[in-house]
Amino acid sequence: MGTLSVNQNKLQKRLRRLTGEAIADYNMIEDGDKVMVCLSGGKDSYTLLDMLLYLQKVAPIRFEIVAVNLDQKQPGFPEHVLPQYLKELGVEYHILERDTYSVVKEKIPEGKTTCSLCSRLRRGILYTFADEIGATKMALGHHRDDMVETFFLNLFHGGTLKAMPPKLRADDGRNVVIRPLAYCNEKDIEAYAVLREFPIIPCNLCGSQENLQRKVVKEMLLEWERKTPGRTEIMFRALQNVVPSQLADRELFDFASLKIDDSATPRFVQVMNL
Repeated sequence: MGTLSVNQNKLQKRLRRLTGEAIADYNMIEDGDKVMVCLSGGKDSYTLLDMLLYLQKVAPIRFEIVAVNLDQKQPGFPEHVLPQYLKELGVEYHILERDTYSVVKEKIPEGKTTCSLCSRLRRGILYTFADEIGATKMALGHHRDDMVETFFLNLFHGGTLKAMPPKLRADDGRNVVIRPLAYCNEKDIEAYAVLREFPIIPCNLCGSQENLQRKVVKEMLLEWERKTPGRTEIMFRALQNVVPSQLADRELFDFASLKIDDSATPRFVQVMNL
């Protein structure tokens, strides 16, 4: 990468620090873990792998890294790019060839959003492979902005208050998903990808779907950030500071049993003692 400028050095240090903090805060990686890094060829997953390879060298614990890419047989997909890149790094890797592209095109009508089905198929394949190779953690490249966007997508379209957690156990209990870039913002990741000259591979399957709801939400958040810098960070902190008693979920808080506390000091007594 050569000699870094002062700003480039700060960028790299910031991403490394935030990644390390997220891993520590949520106990994402433990001694002896085998971490399967899901590498798509996008800026986020390249940055994720870069961060984890650095932390592997300096962390007080030992853990394995295995890079895995799912080749979904999209037309024009440059199959040589990732194997060449990973060989140069000396990283253990697997390329899974599964024609999910044809499945998605067959099942989804022209012009409709493919992301939901595509992501379900991809997730199932990766979960299964992680189990096969004995990976104890599956690392995904989602960052802070992804998490906030997902919160609003669920709020606006799903009627639920949920986002992407930094650490998640899959429904079948066989996989633990981690998101080490949870504290990193997309702007920094974009700048780092340019700095490192990662060989980015675009997603041609869904790249032309300009009306995706996520893009609408992303634009909304970018506009908020332009008007009030720091708002995205505040909203992410809100995801870390949930107060169930101030919401309305009866499963999270026992509203039915709320009653007066007979042992509490009456207010008129408090006032008279002032």
